[in-house]
Amino acid sequence: MSNRGSRLDQSDAPDVDVDAQVGRKLVGQPVRRVEDARLLTGLGRYVDDRPAGHALHMAIVRSDQPHARVVDVRADAARAMPGVFGVYTWSDIAGLIKPAIATSRMSGYQPTPIHALANGVVHFVGEPVVAILARSRYEAEDAMDGVEVIYEALPIATDAETAAQPEAPILHEGFESNVLVERAFVRGEVDKAFADAPLVVSGKFRFHRKTSAAMEPRCYMAEVDSGRDSLTLYTSSQVPGIVRDAIADLLDMPGNRLTVIAPDVGGGFGGKTSLYQEEMLVCTLARKVGRTVKWTGDRLEDLLSTSQAFDERVEGELALSADGEVLGLRANVIGDVGAYSIYPWTAGIEPVQVISFLPGPYRVPCYHGHVRGVATPKSPTGPYRGVGRPTSTFAMERLMDMAAKRLGMDPTELRRRNLVQPDQFPYKTAVGIVWDQSAFTEGLEAAKERFEYSKARLEQAEARAEGRWVGIGVACYAELSGIGSRISASPGMPINTGTDTCVIQLDSTGAITASFGCASHGQGHETTLAQVLADELGARLEDLRVVTGNSAAVPHSTGSFASRTAVISSGAGMLAARELRQRMLRVTGYLLNVTADELEIVDSVIRVRLGDGKLTFPELARALYSQMGRVPPEVREEMCVSRAYDPVVGTTSSATHIVQVEVDPQTYAVHIQRYVIAEDCGRIINPLIVTGQTRGALAQGVGAALLEEVVYDSDGQLLTASFVDYLLPSAPEVPELEMVHLNTEAPNTLGGFRGMGEGGTIGSPAAIANAIADALSPLGIEIVELPATPERLFQLVRQSKLESMEEFGNGIRT
Repeated sequence: MSNRGSRLDQSDAPDVDVDAQVGRKLVGQPVRRVEDARLLTGLGRYVDDRPAGHALHMAIVRSDQPHARVVDVRADAARAMPGVFGVYTWSDIAGLIKPAIATSRMSGYQPTPIHALANGVVHFVGEPVVAILARSRYEAEDAMDGVEVIYEALPIATDAETAAQPEAPILHEGFESNVLVERAFVRGEVDKAFADAPLVVSGKFRFHRKTSAAMEPRCYMAEVDSGRDSLTLYTSSQVPGIVRDAIADLLDMPGNRLTVIAPDVGGGFGGKTSLYQEEMLVCTLARKVGRTVKWTGDRLEDLLSTSQAFDERVEGELALSADGEVLGLRANVIGDVGAYSIYPWTAGIEPVQVISFLPGPYRVPCYHGHVRGVATPKSPTGPYRGVGRPTSTFAMERLMDMAAKRLGMDPTELRRRNLVQPDQFPYKTAVGIVWDQSAFTEGLEAAKERFEYSKARLEQAEARAEGRWVGIGVACYAELSGIGSRISASPGMPINTGTDTCVIQLDSTGAITASFGCASHGQGHETTLAQVLADELGARLEDLRVVTGNSAAVPHSTGSFASRTAVISSGAGMLAARELRQRMLRVTGYLLNVTADELEIVDSVIRVRLGDGKLTFPELARALYSQMGRVPPEVREEMCVSRAYDPVVGTTSSATHIVQVEVDPQTYAVHIQRYVIAEDCGRIINPLIVTGQTRGALAQGVGAALLEEVVYDSDGQLLTASFVDYLLPSAPEVPELEMVHLNTEAPNTLGGFRGMGEGGTIGSPAAIANAIADALSPLGIEIVELPATPERLFQLVRQSKLESMEEFGNGIRT
């Protein structure tokens, strides 16, 4: 299949009514999302909606100290309060649950045990110390005032660079240092490349900490069946399978006695991919007391304790020839990973991927990337939409723009000269990642064409002549998506997340149910997976039910993350549906006295191609399951199929972003005037959902670029503990998005699908940063820190003017 494929501009494509799709293929059509009927009318069922009955409600007393020894817990007053069932510290549950330890194969890695409650020492503000169970949430939270925790403060280093020094106070007793993970990639003669290079550009870049801020804060409920020694955990999680496996191990109970269910989930964005102490607690306490236990987090708890993201410093250098060819790249990265190495992803998930993906979609012959993940007394960092690539793309794309300016070259031309070319795929990067055939150069050209790039530059010149701060920014990126078993989702992680399983069955009523190991948190899996299955089976969409988010539905499941579901889950579904289809055709062939090859399936009807015989799905089911003697034993087929799919190495997704901004010289606010994305996410299942996913990802990218920042003071106290201080983008800040779908087919995946859930967040911070730098380039300003808040831009402009005045004064004195 040619890389060029077809180009679809479907930013405003109408959605398709399923009823009008008789006999047509559904993959590639903008089918209306089937789950929206409940989600948009308030009929969604989230964990907190589940009837609590006689459940005990849990409240948590959290540490107000960043690093301290727990000297004493005084809780008699809380125990005596109305409605309180019990008050628990680590000593009360220590023998019931083991700590979670995220292991890694990386040399020198230091794992950090995570206990359900603080085991004598707290390591960040917000860490659970005491759990309270009461008849109601109100009584449980009231009882928190009756608990007094006595602490002995321990020394801290809240700045990651300081914490990385040998003399810094150690956060975890017995550790050699605060560096939990360290890794380097070296390829080629890097020093020689820089020594011989006609041009070297460099920068010190900072991408500040942020959080996922999902609509639904984390919520957990554990229902216990003491008679059967079984447990059902309802969790607002992206990874119910991983949670099931982990908790079964930590509680030392068979997996068939623990079911983990993720019902409707109000957003995840990576923040709900990890195992949390509250999940461990509700399960442990439910088994201990023999009652259902429920915990619903509020926004303060979410901002305090849900895993956070990014927080990296990157010192980068780029060496180029006189005509703009990249000769070498060097980077030294420090990642602030917070207090713990998060389970199961480890502290390496974010910082190591920064240096892994720093070369991006470009040909970089010589590379040296070094990274350290440093523990500090803050909420742990973990997966967040894009994982490492927003930071690596920001640093690399800023270096490319800085180089283009020094060379007097248009930034798109410099990129064109260095992108991996169509005839160079598959291309092995300097760190060993292999890019398969993807539309790197085609995406750049398509974005420029849609943006009318040359015309936009002329209009920008006119605006600058009027004194306006208008800038145009470009960013190109590439990512691995749908990664299989050959590559772990987090570097060095020993857990295999590279497969999914589909169990599909025709039941006795003729209905089709397909269960998957993925878990939906807003992406539209019930629609896209049903589209794939409908095409494979020849079924109507309304005759299919897709089940996700239930660990008991398939033998092994992980969840939804890392742009994987369209590739891996669809692949499993295709394999299972093809086998089920063949079994249905063989039995129908017997019933109609024809061969299976003479049959076709259209709109849930199995019919003879050149004759009049036919059976509907319900008719086939009745003949097979219910009508005695209709199908003899030697002809009967089992109409339940289980298949797993492993894409082994996955595939490559890519895009080019072009954005125009204007900076207000009075308020220093950044106004996004136009935004174009040309992306290659393979064969598209549903353009409507792809566009919606990309728009949502762009909104988060805008937040990361301009607004969102988790701030701790030097004492380790969180200063952005509400949405008054942690600023999220709203409708006025999110631009209209113009999209070009390149619609190529991935060469190495079943169905030709690629993942696309993270791309809008990967490319947008870099593109916006480049646009702001371009707008302020007459002042000699470079953007090296995100978010580019009005305060930061004001200080940059002020400093630029002061430096200009100083130079002018020196000139007069001379």
